[in-house]
Amino acid sequence: MHAVGISRQAGTPAVRTAVVWDVLSAVLAERVAATGRERLDIVDAGGGTGGFAVPLADLGHAVTVVDPSPDSLAALERRAAEAGVEVRALQGDAADLQELLPAGGADLVLCHSVLEYVEDPAGAVKAMAGLLREGGVISVLAANPLAAALHRSIAGRFDEARQVLDDPEGRWGDRDPTPRRFTREALERLLSVTGFAPGEVHGVRVFADLVPSRLLDGEPGAARALVALEQAAAVHPVLRDIATQLHVLGHR
Repeated sequence: MHAVGISRQAGTPAVRTAVVWDVLSAVLAERVAATGRERLDIVDAGGGTGGFAVPLADLGHAVTVVDPSPDSLAALERRAAEAGVEVRALQGDAADLQELLPAGGADLVLCHSVLEYVEDPAGAVKAMAGLLREGGVISVLAANPLAAALHRSIAGRFDEARQVLDDPEGRWGDRDPTPRRFTREALERLLSVTGFAPGEVHGVRVFADLVPSRLLDGEPGAARALVALEQAAAVHPVLRDIATQLHVLGHR
């Protein structure tokens, strides 16, 4: 197997996901060492077109994506075919997980940009917990309301920024396409009440969403320098909490 690195994801997408890949790479190494199995079983709940699933399959792991969108699953299959890897694709949502997949069969479950949209976040996490083996890990990535307030204010939408701070779901209004957002404390609490031990929270896209893409395209080494900045900010006690997304692991 080979490590997932920035070179495998050129340009801006690498900047936006570098912190998550750093954490996942460490998790995979730990699980391989703990189980003695080079090929881990991974479920990507709501994995869409395979942005994480295909690279994980390319590392040699057995990856299953469950997603409600047939169009996304078709794009996933094309992406996997182009990469020359196999990814199992199943249509369904969080409520279907326990019917679609066996209990206790996964080493890692990805729950990335899912909890914002499901009707019952706690129920979804409990369903994912049931898929994991003892010692398994859930990777949760969710939108952060503090970042939404910051971004609305930068756009001159000051009333909407204030609404984000006042709204219990972290929404800026009725036209907000995101049904809910999660603070660091809310994610840690959600994992705790669903039977997980929360790990360290990392901020994802602290600066990446604020930097014009032309600065990355026109300056040699700029993307790599921004990745290094994102990696430093991911665990900064202040900057972490204003990231666009928050990433946290839950341990069984």
